[in-house]
Amino acid sequence: MAELTTPMDIDGDDNNPSLKPNNKGKNVAVSGPSHGKATPWVEKYRPQSLADVAAHRDIVDTIDRLTSENRLPHLLLYGPPGTGKTSTILAVARKLYGAHYHNMILELNASDDRGIDVVRQQIQDFASTQSFSFGIDNAKASVKVVLLDEADAMTKDAQFALRRVIEKYTKNTRFSLICNHVNKIIPALQSRCTRFRFAPLDSFHVTERLKHVIEAEGLDVSESGLAAVVRLSNGDMRKALNILQSTHMASQNITEEAVYLCTGNPLPKDIEQISHWLLNESFTESFKRISDMKTRKGLALVDIVREVTMFVFKIKMPPDVRVLLINDLADIEYRLSFGCNDKLQLGSIIASFTKARSALVAAAK
Repeated sequence: MAELTTPMDIDGDDNNPSLKPNNKGKNVAVSGPSHGKATPWVEKYRPQSLADVAAHRDIVDTIDRLTSENRLPHLLLYGPPGTGKTSTILAVARKLYGAHYHNMILELNASDDRGIDVVRQQIQDFASTQSFSFGIDNAKASVKVVLLDEADAMTKDAQFALRRVIEKYTKNTRFSLICNHVNKIIPALQSRCTRFRFAPLDSFHVTERLKHVIEAEGLDVSESGLAAVVRLSNGDMRKALNILQSTHMASQNITEEAVYLCTGNPLPKDIEQISHWLLNESFTESFKRISDMKTRKGLALVDIVREVTMFVFKIKMPPDVRVLLINDLADIEYRLSFGCNDKLQLGSIIASFTKARSALVAAAK
């Protein structure tokens, strides 16, 4: 594909906002490791092409083939944060339009007004305006892209208005909707798009991408430190890169302990100790010791609950007791997310384990 060299003057026309480069939403890295040290690694190492996307090769290859054949449909990409949804669409735009793709894409996310007026004015104006750019194949130059990131934040009225806009301007515009919760997108919009689910990245792909960054930045990372970053990221590549960068800023040697201290998460050995108290000590003693550790190490109770829940899966106990205990912990985590009192919820945790311990004793008899 030929490179864009001389965009027409109309592309920079200040009197026509629909033809101006759109810089809203997430900033986009133009090149990889050439960025300065102050650049967040999330943007510095954002994939620049579809081949660079870390995972979901089946989805990426399908979109790549549709793009090459000029059969790109309207897209609805959904799944947890940091799984490559936005990067995939931006890579598609670069493939279609080259380095000056900003002239051919309107990018909006939840930081912008997402009401019905935006659909009727900004999006419709952009979609209805014909764009011409030298250096782009005519078939591709006639099609622009509207990227609606975090589309599940759109109001219902805006989504209903978008239905008609999508139908009306299908000949010259492709709409790409990105969201975390697909159930918040009305069925009428879902039916107009080809849906792809981006699942959380598996540890292998996160590890491989982090190794690339570690090598490029010349970092000193231990195997346990890398494993800790991967574990705490929970399949979120953005979170993994942020943890790696923040830990590097705090410590030259990235170890497991440095990662946990930087993120404020309880160390595995602390969780083992807390679990031991919960299973063996009295209510008063457990409450006192856990409160002391929580205050001394600055731990959040919700993080303790989350880690203890994972530890419960490693403990040998009857399945019915495990299910009841995990359900209790899930209820406590839910209440903590709404700002319930920490002391009351800590008491609930200890009470849940006391009940489970009684059930274990009864089962042993």
